[in-house]
Amino acid sequence: MDLPQLLLVGLVLLLGVVGVLVPGVPGTLLVWAGLMWWALHERSAAAWALLVAATALLLVVQVVKWQLPPRRLRGVGVTRRMAVFAGAGAVLGFVLVPVLGAVPGFLGGIYLCERLRLGTHGEAWASARAVMRAVGTSVLVELFACLLVVGAWLGSVAAGV
Repeated sequence: MDLPQLLLVGLVLLLGVVGVLVPGVPGTLLVWAGLMWWALHERSAAAWALLVAATALLLVVQVVKWQLPPRRLRGVGVTRRMAVFAGAGAVLGFVLVPVLGAVPGFLGGIYLCERLRLGTHGEAWASARAVMRAVGTSVLVELFACLLVVGAWLGSVAAGV
């Protein structure tokens, strides 16, 4: 696959990860579509294996999301700013501590946003807990799966598969 097309695939994957944080945007579907685009052009056994594994993972995530409580974004005061902080924290955590860092990074992003808004540790921590109970788990599960898929894709591209 040539470099411009590889960059476009990477852009679609990035938009998918960001789309997980934006209600109404099919982030998981974008991640899967970007990976399928790459596998169709790559035509290697490793690319197809990654596509099959990602498909299975993303389908399992959809089932898990249905089992979790529904999103109640406005009821607990989730704003776009908080979604940006949470997403940036998850991506930063994923990069700093590969894979496992996404979870504390996500929670840290929510806490930081609330700390800046509310000013005190106790209020910020209580608000972060309320957000995680209401919507965070659902978003985190989907975001974590998409980050795993994108990380596996990056590893495959770096390995030259």
